[in-house]
Amino acid sequence: MSPPAEIPGLSFGATKTAVERAISELRSGRPVVIDFEQQAVLVIGVEAIDAELAQGFETVCPGLSRLVLPAPRLTRIGAPRSCAGSIALPQMDLERIETLALRIDGRIDAPVALATPLDLAALELMSFALVLPAAIVAPVAPEALPDLLHVSKEDIGSFRSLQVQSLREVGRAPVPLEGALETEFVVFRGGEGLRDQVAIIVGKPDLTQPVPVRLHSACLTGDLFGSLKCDCGDQLRDTVQRMSRSEGGILLYLDQEGRGNGIANKMRAYQLQSQGFDTYEADAALGFDLDQRRFDFAAAMLRQLGVSAVEIITNNPLKIAALKAAGLDVVADRRVLGRPTAENVRYLASKRDRAGHYIDFDALTARASD
Repeated sequence: MSPPAEIPGLSFGATKTAVERAISELRSGRPVVIDFEQQAVLVIGVEAIDAELAQGFETVCPGLSRLVLPAPRLTRIGAPRSCAGSIALPQMDLERIETLALRIDGRIDAPVALATPLDLAALELMSFALVLPAAIVAPVAPEALPDLLHVSKEDIGSFRSLQVQSLREVGRAPVPLEGALETEFVVFRGGEGLRDQVAIIVGKPDLTQPVPVRLHSACLTGDLFGSLKCDCGDQLRDTVQRMSRSEGGILLYLDQEGRGNGIANKMRAYQLQSQGFDTYEADAALGFDLDQRRFDFAAAMLRQLGVSAVEIITNNPLKIAALKAAGLDVVADRRVLGRPTAENVRYLASKRDRAGHYIDFDALTARASD
């Protein structure tokens, strides 16, 4: 009997599944093992470490654990770096770990080693899991701990691109909106985050011409609850109504809460902002760069909808550059204004001054006085 033919896409799916399972384990507070060539490390996120897990690390690899932190957090605690590094943990001191990884008054207390490839893979997994970007890592034998989930460094490294390649439409339906009655929602599976992505097609845009498009990252506080700390909800509703009044367009609603950091980390950053940090200072104190988001999967969504040329509606130069880099023809970029409030003016100024967003405060003031 001849051997069974290989099922198309099976290895592709196995790679994604291994990483998705590792994400689930970490979010549930359980450690995983990352394998690479003849090496392996035991990994847990800092926010999940407790006395029982700490004792487990001490038992499996006594005195060999290390705390891996990204460059922004190391810089915050007094060890300026342009890349991630690790700090030795000869003892699993939970208070010391929390101080180094999370506390605002934390200060470096030991030498910082350059992060290894496995350290970087651990931080990448933390990013996928939308947990705090800090990990406890300890070397183990590759064959050790067979009862724990093992995932390869190579699978972690290819996960984002596989998410884009696997992007597919899973449902669509007309959903009339206030101020935009002719609207269709198209749901895609894949891309970033932990939920599905949504394309909102407003009216009947002519796909043979450049299509007005907005990439809108989900903002629970602003979009749903009308938070005064940002202008996201205003931008969302203004864009949909503008498209409805004109030739139509497409708004992509992307699962990228908190500039890709996740809702829990966004709330941590908000707490720091209440203490005087601006939006980017708060993220850096937690270990995040200016922006964690990628938009290659957004370009893939547009292509599947039949779009090849766009007029992008955004204030963010990264979104413009991302669509161009993905091969879409960006023929024009338009601004979108929210309402300035006493609570969001510093946020808007920080986006303009720190991240280069195209925000015209004269135009915002004029809108506020209308």
